Amino acid sequence: MSKNVVGSGTAEDPWVLQTPPGTLEYTMYRDDATDPPRLVCKVGSTTLSYDVRCLNDLHAMLREHGDWMPLGSVDEQKPAKDGTVEAWGRSADNPVGGWYGLRKGYRGRFAMYVPPLMEALGLVELEHEPRNNRMRAR
Repeated sequence: MSKNVVGSGTAEDPWVLQTPPGTLEYTMYRDDATDPPRLVCKVGSTTLSYDVRCLNDLHAMLREHGDWMPLGSVDEQKPAKDGTVEAWGRSADNPVGGWYGLRKGYRGRFAMYVPPLMEALGLVELEHEPRNNRMRAR
């Protein structure tokens, strides 16, 4: 775990993370009691959830990709730009055959909230610019 991440990743002690640009703090924890197990992300009063297997699946895809990939984070209601992490996170061609986001209406922003956790877990390198950030597998 990265030195700058607070929390152990449980509901009682969630990870405290920041979006890639560093403009917003949020919490995330792993809930293995659900089917499928999920990552629960709390951003202010909003709760999002993602299938926990996205961590391994995205890491494997990035390793195969072999280079930097743009994040391209957008809300569920907006189309994701081709070739981005966000587009992959909702593509029929990914390992789950669609959305990793589990809460309808709140399935987007996958590429905003999952990459910082992956960076904290030591799985990826992540850029932290004001806009247009990218990630790649370690």
